[in-house]
Amino acid sequence: MRRILNPFLLTLSAILAAGYAYVAWRLASSPSARWALALPFFMVWLVPAVYWVGERESATKADELLHAVSYLCMGWLNFLVLFTLACDALLGIAWAAGADRLLALLDHVGPKIVFAASFGALAIGLLAAFRGPRLRRVDIPLAGLPPAFEGLRIVQISDLHVGPTIGARYVRRVVEMSNALDADLVVLTGDIVDGPVSRLAPHVAPLSLLQARECVVFILGNHDCYSGAGQWIIHFQTLGMRVLLNEHLLFERDGGRLVLGGVVDPALGLGEPGQGPRPDLAAAPEAGPAVRILLAHNPSLAPRAQEAGFDLQLSGHTHAGQFFPWTLAVRMAHAPHVSGLSRLGRMWVYVNAGTGTWGPPVRFGTEPELTLLRLTSAAAMKETT
Repeated sequence: MRRILNPFLLTLSAILAAGYAYVAWRLASSPSARWALALPFFMVWLVPAVYWVGERESATKADELLHAVSYLCMGWLNFLVLFTLACDALLGIAWAAGADRLLALLDHVGPKIVFAASFGALAIGLLAAFRGPRLRRVDIPLAGLPPAFEGLRIVQISDLHVGPTIGARYVRRVVEMSNALDADLVVLTGDIVDGPVSRLAPHVAPLSLLQARECVVFILGNHDCYSGAGQWIIHFQTLGMRVLLNEHLLFERDGGRLVLGGVVDPALGLGEPGQGPRPDLAAAPEAGPAVRILLAHNPSLAPRAQEAGFDLQLSGHTHAGQFFPWTLAVRMAHAPHVSGLSRLGRMWVYVNAGTGTWGPPVRFGTEPELTLLRLTSAAAMKETT
């Protein structure tokens, strides 16, 4: 009973019930059709009820299959509701305009068009997600960049979300793309996994093949914390990665210095009270004058990074919204650091739109990305523009 009365689950149940009542009223013409429509809504409800609120671990293939089906239903219902609303909006316009023939046509074929459009949008979104990340090249001008670090190449992998819908094959593709770029650094900026080490170790194994001239670095995202931060920290270290937990690495070339800091995600404090991101520690003020880059999964940490003296923050977390209307919701929550390059005072912020997907394996209006960041001096950038 306590689980059923959980505020989150009550809210979710109310939203799903309202959504079901609406589409069943508009699209279902028989009891059997209403029952058929109820099933995907129930599947969306089941995962949060059993795994999130019920705290059951996703440890078997059956668990992951249930998650995958639930996520597919979530993606399809998103489009179904949107196209139903669009169809009703057209009906309203037709009624206001006195277009009786259009009203009759929409009333007759509207539900068929809505179903066809929703399945079509889901198929397009699945294709965009599963065809893999596109390479995005970004030059970042940094004031005071030492000449020895001019052209430093950083590959950023973020929000891979290995789990119910992303496995070893997708990970191998990402690794092959990264290794072909001959990067100085490879950074994994959180949310790499969605599940326990015991289940996902074979699927993340290709990450051990990542190559960089200097090193491969990992920081925690919120989903890594939900999946067992302690075990994953140890596991990623066994894969040859440097894990930064409010720590830094110092690189020196010909008298120039570059500090690469990494902070934990705020979600770590849920399981380990008192633990949280400390950009002030990761900035390594004791290192003296240097160009400073912060790896912080959540872009909302940017003000603290700027205060700590960083020149650039690399983040993920937003997925750029993945698909409409969540693209709008993310923009409202995280603007101006939603995706791509933005500024906060003198500090640059780059937000990777996600190398994988979370929840519905769907991209519509956004693309998964693997980012190649090249550092250049601000003066050099001005000369070339």
